[in-house]
Amino acid sequence: SSGINAAYGEFQTFQHYFKQINLRMVKSVQVFGRKKTATAVAYTKEGNGMIKVNGVPVDLVQPPTLRYKVLEPVLLLGKKRFEGVDIRVRCRGGGSTARIYAIRQAISKSLVAYYQKFVDETSKKEIKDILLSYDKTMLVADPRRCEPKKFGGPGARARYQKSYR
Repeated sequence: SSGINAAYGEFQTFQHYFKQINLRMVKSVQVFGRKKTATAVAYTKEGNGMIKVNGVPVDLVQPPTLRYKVLEPVLLLGKKRFEGVDIRVRCRGGGSTARIYAIRQAISKSLVAYYQKFVDETSKKEIKDILLSYDKTMLVADPRRCEPKKFGGPGARARYQKSYR
């Protein structure tokens, strides 16, 4: 009787172990997008076409004037390519415009990475070419940063006005 219980206990741990493995085998990629000091991390996995930014649907992203910038990858590539994936984006730092550009880059890069890892190389290349032909910053981060202020002037380059008398 005790041998049977021990075997059953081992079986349960084995079952638990396999459940954990199955949970880990979800088709997913995690990619980041950056603009100035804003960083957006996109977690893309198998799903039904849901895109959320900081827990809010992409259609309600603020500010409304820049909403189409976030939707550009979807509009360029078509909804068909986004149907099989769920994208969750977390964004921190930067101002509102920089965040929008970081989110947009994260969504684009995550879709390319997902297609490369789980679909096929030709469709990934197709997506990449479409995005790059539209705007390079969709996949490549902009390295420009704010230049620090120096002494002897009000800003980074401007100097105080000189007076002779």
